Amino acid sequence: MTTTATASFAGRIVLRVGYGALQLERLHDRRGEAVALLRRAVELGVDHVDTAEFYGFGFANAVIREALRPEDNVLVVTKVGADPNPGGRVPLRLAQRPEQLRASVEDNLRSLGVDRLAVVNLRRLDTGPGLRPEGDQVVDLDDQVAVMTALRDEGKIGAIGLSSVTLDGLRRALPAGIVCVQNAYSLVSRDDEDMLGLCVAEGIAWVPFFPLGGVFPGLPKATDEPAVHAVAESLGATPSQVGLAWLLHHAPNVLLIPGTANSAHLEANIAVSEITLDAATLATLDAVESRSNDGPIG
Repeated sequence: MTTTATASFAGRIVLRVGYGALQLERLHDRRGEAVALLRRAVELGVDHVDTAEFYGFGFANAVIREALRPEDNVLVVTKVGADPNPGGRVPLRLAQRPEQLRASVEDNLRSLGVDRLAVVNLRRLDTGPGLRPEGDQVVDLDDQVAVMTALRDEGKIGAIGLSSVTLDGLRRALPAGIVCVQNAYSLVSRDDEDMLGLCVAEGIAWVPFFPLGGVFPGLPKATDEPAVHAVAESLGATPSQVGLAWLLHHAPNVLLIPGTANSAHLEANIAVSEITLDAATLATLDAVESRSNDGPIG
């Protein structure tokens, strides 16, 4: 079974494999290499990049600003809901209140050097592994969507996405015109199958983070599965490539944003779009047990 190479995202047609900028911070002391890596991604056809002001305390945005050119026509997607927290046990702090969301949008505008953010994901933290809001960071979704809609009306953002959201939350937000959902989702953690189905029906891009499973101890990983290793060996691919290829085959609205600080890994990630999984192979992978991907950080 083959997959289409492109999908719709925020009114554009993009290649289904993009780039997630989180790993750029590993090149913090080698900025030139970071810029070159992003240029290489563009050369390989990447036309959507996922970032945030809290990735490397602004480093990822600074590299994107330097590396990308208007003629590249790359869709830059950022997110709000958390801010950098240098020196903290966790390198980010929640910023869920409406005035904090607005301030975070301004921070991203400034660090990216643009007057409009094409797509901004509201990171809710209602589901999936990681932090949960407490105290004044427990904010009603409707209040958050209201400020995001106002920012769109003001022309500061082009489109609204949601991240770490529940099915009920997505349904409540649909009237605002949601263009994408970023949730933790992988071959081994398919809790959000109903939400994925709703996104297919509504024409909303599904952009999984942790696409190979949990990066925290104790959470399931696709690359630990014997079936994934067997398929990889039969195809001459890596287990990581098989886990990513399964996502592309599983639903037509899936977009991938794998991140790396290594050019060889970058090329391997982008090559995933060329991998074909036949019906028998898909059935083998579909039979892998799905487990919850919820859990704390650290």
